[in-house]
Amino acid sequence: MHSRKQPNLFDDVGALPPPPPDLVALGARVPPNVRLGTSTWTYDGWTGEVYHRSYRSAQPARRLEEYARYPLFRTVGIDSAFYEPPSEEVLTAYARALPPGFPCVSKVWDRITARRFTQDPRWGNLAGQKNPDFLNADLFKDAVLGPYARAFRDHAGAFVFEFQAMRGHDLPEPAQWADELDAFLRRLPRDFRYAVELRNRELLTDAHGAVLARHGVAHVFNSWNEMPAIGEQLELPWTFPAGFTVVRALLRPGRAYVDAVKLFEPYDRVRDPQPEVRQDLLRLIAEVMRRHMEALILVNNRLEGNAPGTIRAVVEMMEERG
Repeated sequence: MHSRKQPNLFDDVGALPPPPPDLVALGARVPPNVRLGTSTWTYDGWTGEVYHRSYRSAQPARRLEEYARYPLFRTVGIDSAFYEPPSEEVLTAYARALPPGFPCVSKVWDRITARRFTQDPRWGNLAGQKNPDFLNADLFKDAVLGPYARAFRDHAGAFVFEFQAMRGHDLPEPAQWADELDAFLRRLPRDFRYAVELRNRELLTDAHGAVLARHGVAHVFNSWNEMPAIGEQLELPWTFPAGFTVVRALLRPGRAYVDAVKLFEPYDRVRDPQPEVRQDLLRLIAEVMRRHMEALILVNNRLEGNAPGTIRAVVEMMEERG
């Protein structure tokens, strides 16, 4: 334990050991428009690989200092923003930890994207009820966008509106969904980038794609248990509706989130490689290169067990393909 008079050797980022030269060389060969990173970053299982300091609890801002030094990471997903919008104070701390221009992909508060409140205890008496703030553009601009605009604009790479699976009467017809989404996107400021992630395959229609294209909003290619594989989404004619794209490799299709957590914790190594998902990511990267666009590609620990390991494997496969 370090006394107050004896700071940790690695408290200064400049004192941290440099990344391995082979990893630096590998990262340097990734095209600059392909930005790889992870869905959140506060994992003790990455100690020795990404992190070299000891951390008390999550310490997200402090960990970001090390995260951004990892040669294969050029973006990161702020997933906690789904549960509560980060304050200006939090965003200011993140901004201090990141190098200039390092783009983050921020999920949007589910108070705006949930048609019905879940049974999560944080909703209290609202649990299970219809959400009166579903697609509330004013709430998004005030509670979410405002703090980012004031404290984090340089790092606001994209906002992801994740619409969790809607069931029964809550699931709209595709045409109704397109109209609802169109009315919402029409009210958003144009000086930020947005992306939409669906969890209902029924809504992956041409009408939905036309709305995204009308507003220059990206489709999120997601690998999720109830969604078509990323490769299947690539076959749809409308899935590149903006000048950039977002990818979230979260789960192997067909595997439940809770099962992945049980299987993979503490996320210290790749435990179950997913060759089909890796191949889909390579196909997507090739298409991005062909289109000369930017891709923000996030990998989750729950896909294979260790997101940094998955990213390294994909980059090595890119190299093998030339």
